[in-house]
Amino acid sequence: MPSSWLLIPVFLFHLTAGICQQHRTTGVHASENIVPNPGFELLSSNPIGWFFKGEHFSEVMKYWDSPTNASPDVFGPEIRVPSHWAEKGFGNQKAHGGNRMVGVTCYGCTDGKPHCREYIQIQLAEPLVVNQRYAFEFWAVPLANALLISNLGASFTKDRISVQTDKVLDQSPDVMVYQVVGPSPNGWRKLSAEFQAAQASNFLTIGNFFPDSLTLTEKQNPTLLNFGYYYIDDVSLRKIEPILEVPVPEDDLTKIPLEEGLVIRLKEIFFETNQYELLPRSFIELNKLVAILSSNPDMLIEVRGHTDNRGDNDYNLYLSRKRAGAVAEYLIQQGITRKRIQFQGFGDTRPVADNSSPEGMQQNRRVEFLILKK
Repeated sequence: MPSSWLLIPVFLFHLTAGICQQHRTTGVHASENIVPNPGFELLSSNPIGWFFKGEHFSEVMKYWDSPTNASPDVFGPEIRVPSHWAEKGFGNQKAHGGNRMVGVTCYGCTDGKPHCREYIQIQLAEPLVVNQRYAFEFWAVPLANALLISNLGASFTKDRISVQTDKVLDQSPDVMVYQVVGPSPNGWRKLSAEFQAAQASNFLTIGNFFPDSLTLTEKQNPTLLNFGYYYIDDVSLRKIEPILEVPVPEDDLTKIPLEEGLVIRLKEIFFETNQYELLPRSFIELNKLVAILSSNPDMLIEVRGHTDNRGDNDYNLYLSRKRAGAVAEYLIQQGITRKRIQFQGFGDTRPVADNSSPEGMQQNRRVEFLILKK
């Protein structure tokens, strides 16, 4: 790796940039990638052509979202780049893998560019395990004719970031590249790191977390644009052996005594707002239920969905039933016989907390199951 590529440790770990660089680990990357939709191949809805708000990106890209008002871009065969942006080179880059990739603006606030910082965020398929070692990487390549910049990096947080801004996030990165990131001879450059997790983070956010005044720049030949823009693809986060055991809390689903007539709330079941497709993070809890049902072959259950009291009562009833049905269908897909599972929705008719507070509404938005027969 050229000596000009300096590394900087930031909080949990440090990131390295190199050409055909290999990890320095002596362990084995034995686990699955815990970043859902890592290559941006899956879409939630048909692309609208080009994005002008963060919510546009969040609506189109499956599992990923924009943590700010700024709008990352999606590139793929079905995306038509407007002609005035295509003339600047947008859309000419091929994806690192597959057919799609995303693009983010990482520099340009000083010159007054709207959406001068764009970020991409995702909920990990499982929380980081404290003291577990991980291998993290993503691939990046700058837009031709744009400025090359330093400080590309990532932040791992316990809570989702949601800020009403289109400029720099007030968030410290956990990892970054101090040197300017230029293309490799083949275009894409791998940015990679190994680290030991210090907290049970749930979300990953990628971008430049520093202001223009603290970001280094270099010009490409030619440089026609006064901002920095990078394509990103193939994000990966995997455990490195030895795999640590995760302590099981006393109130874990697997430790609850099973009795007929008992109603048990499922923890950490996630859906998109006003949607009923399960998010990958839900599979941890649901796989525990699959194991329980597999170990108790005579058990019959009824899955129950509930909402808070916002919105139309009929719609809440519909949504709660669809969400309960999605959970039931997941169990069936994992091999549980359909005749063992019933489901229904109750909408907002059975609250367990006061809907006047956000905390109460969150408690009311839940999925439970009733043990009909043990």
